[in-house]
Amino acid sequence: MITHIVNDINSLDVNLTNSIFRMLLSMGLGVMVGAERKRKGQIAGIRTFALITMGACLAMLLSIYVPQEYMGLKNGDPGRIAAQVITGIGFLGGGAIIRAKGSVKGLTTAAGIWISAIIGMAVGIGMYVVAVTSTLLILIVLVMFDWYEKWQSVGQESKAIIMRVNAILTNLDPYRKIFDRNDVHLSTYFIEYNYAENLTEVNFLVLAHSHADFIPLLEELRGVAPTLSITLSSQAEI
Repeated sequence: MITHIVNDINSLDVNLTNSIFRMLLSMGLGVMVGAERKRKGQIAGIRTFALITMGACLAMLLSIYVPQEYMGLKNGDPGRIAAQVITGIGFLGGGAIIRAKGSVKGLTTAAGIWISAIIGMAVGIGMYVVAVTSTLLILIVLVMFDWYEKWQSVGQESKAIIMRVNAILTNLDPYRKIFDRNDVHLSTYFIEYNYAENLTEVNFLVLAHSHADFIPLLEELRGVAPTLSITLSSQAEI
């Protein structure tokens, strides 16, 4: 009995046993990737990734089943239905990308959606070991490499620090020293003086590590001169 089930699961032909097994396996692999994305607070989570892998797996099963059962279709192409999955999944990936005021987020989730669909296709065609291995590699990239980037402070981002000071600033050296101490590179700056109200607005364009903590830096900047407000934003907003 068990041998018969194993043979059905490993059969190159689509049957009820291996169809159910492949759908369940694709769902499980999608859940694993989706759980990691949900843990990071992404909009695509467990349900989304599970549906993507299951849908891609089902499309692959249909691609095999149609020529298998309907031999009268001489022009039947097992790869035709599955090929459309790669194109169609791009719309879901695009929906996961958020662009706001020059800041682009969600590229990693979009890439995860794309490769999860391919994993579902791999399960649908019976490449179980490859699908499971690919899922484990995805989790290594998403979890271990994220930890490594934070540990090594890999990657830099451009930021704008906009300050309104209740004074006419003529010397910016104290601010430069604070940036140097916090390992933040000052690219350039823009100053606007309001002599009538004795105000200065300074826009510092800086380059810092993507995981840098700006709160202590802003506190130091606030202590240089009487500061009315400080705004931290992406460089494209100013």
